[in-house]
Amino acid sequence: MTVFYQIVFRSVLRHMDAEKVHRMSFAALRGVTAIPGVASAMGRVLGPREPELAVRALGQEFPGPLGMAAGFDKNAESPSGLAALGFGFVEIGTVTAQPQPGNPAPRLFRLVEDRAIVNRMGFNNEGSALVAERLHHQRGGRRPVLGVNIGKTKVTPEADAPADYALSARRLARYADYLVVNVSSPNTPGLRNLQGVEQLRPLLAAVREALSEAGHPTLPLLVKIAPDLADEDVDAVADLALAEGLDGIIATNTTISREGLAASAEEVEAAGAGGLSGAPLRERSLEVLRRLRARVGDRVTLVAVGGIETPEDAWARIRAGATLVQGYTGLIYGGPLWPRRIHRGLARLVREAGYRSIGEAVGADVHGAGRPQESTAV
Repeated sequence: MTVFYQIVFRSVLRHMDAEKVHRMSFAALRGVTAIPGVASAMGRVLGPREPELAVRALGQEFPGPLGMAAGFDKNAESPSGLAALGFGFVEIGTVTAQPQPGNPAPRLFRLVEDRAIVNRMGFNNEGSALVAERLHHQRGGRRPVLGVNIGKTKVTPEADAPADYALSARRLARYADYLVVNVSSPNTPGLRNLQGVEQLRPLLAAVREALSEAGHPTLPLLVKIAPDLADEDVDAVADLALAEGLDGIIATNTTISREGLAASAEEVEAAGAGGLSGAPLRERSLEVLRRLRARVGDRVTLVAVGGIETPEDAWARIRAGATLVQGYTGLIYGGPLWPRRIHRGLARLVREAGYRSIGEAVGADVHGAGRPQESTAV
C-alpha cells in the first residue's frame, strides 16, 4: 500500500491543487468511516496496540504518542475518522470565535523535493459556535482523545484578543480533553505579537476565567509557539508557562523561514508567503524542544511537532523531552499507513533501547538515566 500510494502521489496527486486533494481525501475518509463498524475495525487494525506505546499525560490515557496536529480537521468534521487511521489522539482547529473564509485561494502548496508544505490558509473555519454544535452531536460515540486548538478572529483587534479567545474557550471547553491557545500562526496579521509575555499573560488569564465560567477550571491548557522565536523569547514563554501553571507547550508551529530548501527559487516564489511545514522544520523544532525541556524540566508537558517523518524522528523528540508528538505533513507524503508505521517503529525502538514503556524514555537524552517517568507512562 505504501509503494502504491507513492506511485499515485508522484504521478497524480502532486500535479493537482493541494487544497482540492485535501478536501477530496478527507471527504473519502469521512465517507468510509461513517459506514457502521468501519471506523472501529480500522482502529483495531491501524491503531496503536503495543502496550509499551501507551502514555498518560494531561489527565488522559493515550493509546499511542503520535497525534494528528491541528490544521487537518479545522471544523471537527471527523476526529474519529482520523483516529481510525491510527493516530493516538486528534487536535482539531484552529477554531476562531467568528466564522471566517480565510485567505484567498490558492493558499496551499507542496515543495515536493523538500517534503514540505507552504500554507497561508488564514484560519479558515466555521466558527466556534458551529464547531461546538458539531462536537455536541458527536458525543456518546467512540472518539479519540481530543484537543481543541483556538485562535484569534482576523478582524478582531489585538487589544480585544483576550475576549475573542475567551469566547471560543467558553463554547468549546466541555468537548475538549485539552485546549490549545494558538498564538503562532504566521497567516493572521499580528497574531505572533501575542507570543510576547506581556500580551500572552492577560490572554491566558482570560481563557482561564472562561474555562472556570464554563465549569471546566481544570481543563488542561497549552500554548503553541513558533519556531521563529528568538531563544530568549522561547525562555520567556517557558518561564511564563511555569508562572501561570500552564499544562503544556506545543513546539512548534510552521516557520516563515525559507533557508536551505532544495526547491528552486521559482518554486519557492510561486508558493509565496505562509507557514512552511515538513522536513525543513526538523532541526529548529528539535532545538526549541530541547531548550524548553532544559527550562521547564518535567513540570510542563511538551508536545513536539514539526518535521517528524520517521519513527526515528519521533523517538528523538521523545528522548529530548516530548511526552507526545504530532504530525500533518508526514501523513501527506507518507500516505494513510503512515501513523501505523510511526507507532510500530516507536514500539520497536522502545524495545531495542531496553525500556518497558515509552514514558520511561521521555527526556532520556536530557537526564541520561532513562528512569521510568510515572507521570507519563500508563
